[in-house]
Amino acid sequence: MPQGSDLVLTVAQMQAAEQAVFHAGVSVDELMERAGRGAAEYVWRMAAGRAVTVLCGPGNNGGDGYVIAEALLARGLAVRVIAPMEPKTNAARNARARYQGDISTEGNGISAAVLVDCLFGSGLTRGLSDELCDLLIGLASRHHQCIAVDLPSGVQSDSGAVLSPLPRYDLTLALGAWKWAHYLMPAAQHMGALRLVGIGVDAAAQRDFTTARVLTKPTLSVPPRSAHKYTRGLVAVVAGAMPGAALLAAQAAQHSGAGYVKLLTDEGEVDAPADLVVDRRPLGEALADPRIAVILIGPGLGRDATAASRLEEVLSLGRDVPTVLDADALMLIGPDRWPAPSDRTIVVTPHGGELANMAQVFGSSPNKRPFADKVHQAIELDGQTNATVVAKGPDTVVFQRDLGMVLAPAASSWLSTAGTGDVLAGLIASRLATGRDPVAAAGEALWLHGEAARLAGPVFTASGLAERIAEAYAACL
Repeated sequence: MPQGSDLVLTVAQMQAAEQAVFHAGVSVDELMERAGRGAAEYVWRMAAGRAVTVLCGPGNNGGDGYVIAEALLARGLAVRVIAPMEPKTNAARNARARYQGDISTEGNGISAAVLVDCLFGSGLTRGLSDELCDLLIGLASRHHQCIAVDLPSGVQSDSGAVLSPLPRYDLTLALGAWKWAHYLMPAAQHMGALRLVGIGVDAAAQRDFTTARVLTKPTLSVPPRSAHKYTRGLVAVVAGAMPGAALLAAQAAQHSGAGYVKLLTDEGEVDAPADLVVDRRPLGEALADPRIAVILIGPGLGRDATAASRLEEVLSLGRDVPTVLDADALMLIGPDRWPAPSDRTIVVTPHGGELANMAQVFGSSPNKRPFADKVHQAIELDGQTNATVVAKGPDTVVFQRDLGMVLAPAASSWLSTAGTGDVLAGLIASRLATGRDPVAAAGEALWLHGEAARLAGPVFTASGLAERIAEAYAACL
């Protein structure tokens, strides 16, 4: 595997990683050969003997395209290169000179089985011209499958912004390291399957506190033979005005590793399953249990004075119990209600609207980094609160300054249904209760959440999702 193969680099970091290879004695031409030939292996498999069109731009991404075309031509495939512009770098000119096949400057009427987009790569900062955009979209419409090399042409690498209309790709081949746009919306929805082509760069050498890593399948474990319910962790889920949401979170926590889950409510009757303990004492008395390993508050809490009072009781607890704040709790929180500095672990789980609200309430500085606003807001919110931020959505970012950043690959779009966020909150609380640090707990929870959705298939409910968590957990043992 490539060094640092789970890391996500900015354009500047990738350029620095490539410069390190050049300083070690590898030429630009050699690095281009590595990239192009590595990408050609994937194109060869997808083509399966069918004709291929390679769209080459003027830069080194276009040079990669010429290398791909020559490698496929040498294997006997029917290959056509379309190059609307002359190469502008020495390495691209050299790669074009080595290509022995046909080159066209226009794509009118050209069709084949597979289109390979090597028009522009990760350095793009503005949209394509109308002529180039029409060329790309037109070619894509006349090919059965489309492959993007490094990134689709028309995508901003660091932010995930889409700068020009895009076709839908079946496969995107990241060269050397993952880029932010591979995992950030809106670009990520156009990528298709993602594969990483190693070219010999050391992504790990570029790591800093904002360098993300891609979430991968966790390795979980069975409890030790000496375990009992308290050593596995007691999760206290605080219910509120809409107890159904808290019940969903509790159900998820029960299936993801915690040994004991309690629902804390002193309001009315709750239709809880027999295996869920309901503690009806006043909240302050219930929270006094020293065996509580994690508190979760927010799902179904409400936003009235009673809800605010319950949140205050949790946040003013006299000991540092790890706490997950979700849903309504995030809309009630603010600098005036934030716990005093301590060693307490706090995880916040905002969706897009909640994150924007928290950024406004806590005060976010202008985004002067190359990152997407979501990433910037997560970093800023962590800086202001010292909380671990799980900025969730179709692209999910986890950040804590001392533990790093994680990007979660897109999970099933069927998760866009009511209650699935409550399930995720319960998963995070449960993994925290087992003793994991907050970034690891969030990462494991996100993976289990996505896998449970895959197992549940289409059109599931939140309770149906929670029922598949144990099966997802079993896949990690």
